[in-house]
Amino acid sequence: MKYAEIPPHAPTLMESTRAIGYSIEAAIADIIDNSIAAGASTVDIDFFPIGESYIAVLDNGCGMDQDELIHAMQYGSQSPLECRHENDLGRYGLGMKTASLSQCRVLTVLSKKHGKLYGAQWNLDHVRSVGTWSLILLEENDMTLLPCLSKMQTMANGTLVIWQELDKFAVGEHDMADAFSRKMNLIREHISLVFHRYLSGDAGVKKLEIRMNNLAVASQDPFLIKKSTQLMDEETIIVRGEKVKIKPYILPHTSKLTQKELKALGGKEGLRKQQGFYVYRNKRLLIWGTWFRLMRQGDLSKLARVQVDIPNSLDDLWTLDIKKSTAIPPEEVKQNLAVVIEKISDGSKRTWTYRGKKETRDDIVHVWNRMISRDGGIYYEVNPDHLLVNSIVEKHPDLQLPIENLLKQISLSLPLNSLYIDLTNDEKLASDNDSVANDIIALAKTIVLANYTEDEKNKIFEALKLTEPFCSYIEELDIAKERGEFGDK
Repeated sequence: MKYAEIPPHAPTLMESTRAIGYSIEAAIADIIDNSIAAGASTVDIDFFPIGESYIAVLDNGCGMDQDELIHAMQYGSQSPLECRHENDLGRYGLGMKTASLSQCRVLTVLSKKHGKLYGAQWNLDHVRSVGTWSLILLEENDMTLLPCLSKMQTMANGTLVIWQELDKFAVGEHDMADAFSRKMNLIREHISLVFHRYLSGDAGVKKLEIRMNNLAVASQDPFLIKKSTQLMDEETIIVRGEKVKIKPYILPHTSKLTQKELKALGGKEGLRKQQGFYVYRNKRLLIWGTWFRLMRQGDLSKLARVQVDIPNSLDDLWTLDIKKSTAIPPEEVKQNLAVVIEKISDGSKRTWTYRGKKETRDDIVHVWNRMISRDGGIYYEVNPDHLLVNSIVEKHPDLQLPIENLLKQISLSLPLNSLYIDLTNDEKLASDNDSVANDIIALAKTIVLANYTEDEKNKIFEALKLTEPFCSYIEELDIAKERGEFGDK
């Protein structure tokens, strides 16, 4: 058997890899991955849209000497089959080069190690003119005019990545300043989510501060952990001797969220689209908003989000792509994910069905009764034994029949279709406004103060706290009672 060695044609290969499909935000995230692998605690991203525009990313990581820098600038500098450090976010040894050159024609990397500065540059026009892999090694005088160099002067170690001749960035844009502004917002939102566990200093990772044009990037927690319900304990799956950890959350109903929180979770349209699994590789978010075809996205499961942590040692099983933007779970993981999905989905549905109600309490007297007909259909009726109904009938027994007829008419006229649309619309309903508390207290006062003795008033007051809608305003009722609004002596 004979073999023919065919060396790659550098200009063709480098131009071809530009079409891998990086978005600007994914490309920036790939550069930040290298900063994290270098042990950086700060990353500064600078955008300059005027004149000779550029994008620069500077970190305070360990830096590289000249040999390390040349190696890092090589395509495929590390095999995906090699074992990586557990905190290494790389995969194919292509990220920095392919990500950068997907956006620009000139990639310059300056790195400082133990106080000494080194520089290297890929210039696609230069490579095309010489027709071979020709990496430009920069001399000190070559570096003096490069942007952001002054920021490295006080650093003992660090790396600066500079993108110039942003030809891909400018495609279809008439106003570069406006394009920079819009894309900066996209990048900020992307990295605040993708690196949120690093930005918040999650256990097991070094806290990272990222700044964009000197403004800090805040962490965006997709699970809103402080307000959400952890549906079940963290589950660990052992795959090839490695741990895959699964932790499901149910977000609060949108009526319990501020507008800022709702926007951070995806907004009016995004909340539904971003339900599903959130897969992290070494605590860096890879892919989110998918059920991996194990279930369909629906309005009643939109509050379900599942954190899945995988180590980089299982990259080959998850078919991780170069951009680190897709990851398909292996069959043994899929089987375990399917087991928790039913419980996850059911929990999300309950949150929507019983929004704002303490549904775990069996002693609550509800306004509406959920009924099942003979043919298995579901309908709702106003509870005829509700405290408000009984208090009226006791004082006006002649009104019992008209009240019963009225309640039947209300039950038959319940606009179920409209309610469904409103509940799945991700907007707060009018009944969730803060002013409702005042109406609830006023209604409670009319019931309690209609009784003559303090003992009767106290009994009715405590009964109200176990009755809808008053049971959702217990704190407000107690405060009003302390103020003497319920006739306390």
